[in-house]
Amino acid sequence: MRRLGPAGPQVPAIGLGCGPMSAGTPDDDTSVATIRAAVDAGIALVDTADFYGNGHNEELLRRALRPGDREKVVISDKFGGLRDPAGRFIGLDGRPVHVKSALGYSLQRLGTDHVDIYRPARLDPAVPIEDTVGAIAEMVQAGWVRHIGLSEVGAGTIRRAHAVHPIADVQLEYSLFARGIERSILDTCHELGIGVTAYGVLAHGLLTGAYEGGGEVGHLPWFNAGNLPANLALVDRLRPIAAGLGVTVAQLAIAWVLSRGPAIVALVGASRPARVASAVDASAIVLSAADLAAVEAAVPPGSVAGTRYAKPLMALLDSER
Repeated sequence: MRRLGPAGPQVPAIGLGCGPMSAGTPDDDTSVATIRAAVDAGIALVDTADFYGNGHNEELLRRALRPGDREKVVISDKFGGLRDPAGRFIGLDGRPVHVKSALGYSLQRLGTDHVDIYRPARLDPAVPIEDTVGAIAEMVQAGWVRHIGLSEVGAGTIRRAHAVHPIADVQLEYSLFARGIERSILDTCHELGIGVTAYGVLAHGLLTGAYEGGGEVGHLPWFNAGNLPANLALVDRLRPIAAGLGVTVAQLAIAWVLSRGPAIVALVGASRPARVASAVDASAIVLSAADLAAVEAAVPPGSVAGTRYAKPLMALLDSER
């Protein structure tokens, strides 16, 4: 069990990221089975957002949770990402009035009287973080939110927010391929006792060990033709390490993230029940100093070809400034 924040909830080391369940052509029945398998496996942290599928993801979670399940799970919900009817991203909104309005709609879709952790998906550059967090703090006082989280923000923003109200955790992309938070954000969270819920731990599929290429992904430079061969070569260097431990490359990648601190939780975007079991097994892997050194030698910091996202998307990330 890992505690998120000085007075935040205790959750297992693996959390379920539900975002992929509302992407592409959703298979709701499989998604429901996956969420229920996660709850049955003891995964307590379930992450969603009001803009995943324009509300579809929250409604899916409501459908999936059976009588008695709500008391077993910590619902982490994000807001502030604006989409048009076609699902296209059109901006950010961290205004206090939007905080309260968005929460009202989310509670209705989720079918619950409170959200356990509520967070802005990104920093709205037009709104001071103190104002956004202050509005969530009012919702905490009213009983509609239990704890406050952040997402993709830098160390300075974390300190400013934490001064307004204790922050439980910061959601950040963190993997062997995305190590930017090690510059200052990770140390800041450790110093303040704030948890890190790491998403993208499998580098959008590259670190599953099963990705063989095929088609560029425009907003993800790691997959571009000029970068992909070098990145897949890095994955190949992990294979003998994983094989020596009797685990998969994906499990090794998850175990590495969990080794980076006692308050780090890995959010795994499982889309099928079988993947839940694999992720849970990864949380039991203990990597020795020699194992960690071998992983670092295989994928040293700075060895990945390409940035996390294309330039327009990187510009939205306070965590990358």
